[in-house]
Amino acid sequence: MENAAMQAMVFREVGQPLALEERGIPKVREGQVLIKVSACGVCRTDLHVFDGDLTEPKLPLILGHEIVGQVVKLGQGVDPLSIEGLVEGARVGVPWLGWTGRHCSYCQQGRENLCEAARFTGYTLDGGYADYCVADARYCFPIKGNLSDAEVAPLLCAGLIGYRSLKMTEDAKSIGIYGFGTAAHIVAQVARYQGRKIFAFVRPGDKLAAEFALSLGAEWAGDSNQSPPKPLDAAIIYAPIGDLVPAALAAIRPGGTVVCAGIHMSPIPSFSYDLLWREKGLQSVANLTRKDGEEFLALAGEIPIKTSIKRFRLSQANEALSQLREGLLSGAAVLEPTHS
Repeated sequence: MENAAMQAMVFREVGQPLALEERGIPKVREGQVLIKVSACGVCRTDLHVFDGDLTEPKLPLILGHEIVGQVVKLGQGVDPLSIEGLVEGARVGVPWLGWTGRHCSYCQQGRENLCEAARFTGYTLDGGYADYCVADARYCFPIKGNLSDAEVAPLLCAGLIGYRSLKMTEDAKSIGIYGFGTAAHIVAQVARYQGRKIFAFVRPGDKLAAEFALSLGAEWAGDSNQSPPKPLDAAIIYAPIGDLVPAALAAIRPGGTVVCAGIHMSPIPSFSYDLLWREKGLQSVANLTRKDGEEFLALAGEIPIKTSIKRFRLSQANEALSQLREGLLSGAAVLEPTHS
């Protein structure tokens, strides 16, 4: 495939739209695999990079970290016998956490999501808004099951972060979800499967989002400035809005936990200590681990999870990002490079 070309949507500068460019297919280095991308989810983290909320991207950059595709080449040192299912022709998924150093104290403790040298797909590494991408073989997940590639794509970040945030609520039986978008519509299915009850908080006046939540089995759906019908065991905040933190703390019972699941959030306003008192907890989520991926993808097939998606051509990436920003999507936007 030397000297072959591909198309990619390239991010060069905050405030400028992504540009459709022709590039050489990336070279496969030691420990990597080359993947022909069939689908790439459009995540809110992509929007944070695009809008400049995350300030240290590799530029120029190919966004996208909810990648599904087919392995077309193995790099030197990639042993299919040591990485189950990683062979040429295999269907794989690539998540946000794209590389770790393995030697820092966090990696040694099994907390690779906090690695001091970590690199991230679609931020410090080129991602999947393209016909092809390369990825560290260690951070590729074999994808099984009957879901289409486009339906699987949102599981690679929205699903994984949703799953990790849900685990942080421990044994909570009633859970408030603030921001009922891609991650929420996936985690709601996991929570119901586990016998938990979901209470959905949506943007004030967003009746479509409330109806969407109820259609997925939420016990109650209301505006984010409302109180739930009863104190909740826990709450997860997916919307990047700091004002929701005191609201969520007010909605949970003593001893409950509020989990902030986003990578970026607007400033959290000051609030009265009594909202936090009586051993309420406030917890953030950072990235994911390979264990999270293995557990969640196995569970997703068992449930099975069904994702609500809206398909876009690769060349429509700017439109997909705009619709995500404006809250016009129920579920997830997914780019399909092969349909460009």
